[in-house]
Amino acid sequence: MSPHADVPSTDMPAVVLEGISRRVGSGDGRRDILADINLSFPRGSFISVIGPSGSGKTTLMGIIAGLDRPTSGRVQVLGTELGLLDEDQLAAFRGSSIGFVFQDFHLIPTLTALENVQVPLELNGRMRDARQRALESLDGVGLVNVQKSYPAQMSGGEKQRVAIARALTLDPDLILADEPTGNLDRKNSDGIMEILRQIHRDANRTIVLVTHDMTRTTGSDRVLVMDDGRISPLEVPIDTEIEG
Repeated sequence: MSPHADVPSTDMPAVVLEGISRRVGSGDGRRDILADINLSFPRGSFISVIGPSGSGKTTLMGIIAGLDRPTSGRVQVLGTELGLLDEDQLAAFRGSSIGFVFQDFHLIPTLTALENVQVPLELNGRMRDARQRALESLDGVGLVNVQKSYPAQMSGGEKQRVAIARALTLDPDLILADEPTGNLDRKNSDGIMEILRQIHRDANRTIVLVTHDMTRTTGSDRVLVMDDGRISPLEVPIDTEIEG
């Protein structure tokens, strides 16, 4: 993969969260999904957030993405204050600056691999170079050979690699990966994680990975543990040895 052009200074944070809380319900049924989260991620870092189901890690990801609004607190992503943007502005910001990789792939079943990867380009008005750029993205994950295949004709590992190619097609500065290996076997999971690490190494993009599997955090710059809507005070050291 070619280096990402015009990478912002790593001295500036990619993500700043200050006093973030997310509350649902009211009265006796009120519940804090997130409670007083304070975090800062440097640009170009690989951050892993680990925790069991219901710990709040996916909600945290949604707030970083601007897909969910915090009940209180401040969110700054790539120098932009998300709380100052309306829904249309948030959508435009996500489209130009953030790439998403989901556990369930979210490929359009009636489109080929190439057409799926072209979708973000076409939505952003880049019709002229959409096909060539999509081919380059597929080549970056080693899947030019499946460009004419439909999702039903692809393996789980191939579908996830197509999803990564789609996430990369607009050269986002931030990639959010929510359980990207959750539906894959060990071999395909290892392959997907190596692609994400290669993207991080070669293009200096910021990657935030959400996972419940500690073995997937190897190579991260920082590992955060979530429990009951809070970040554990015991962060996992960068040089922690992971077994398995």
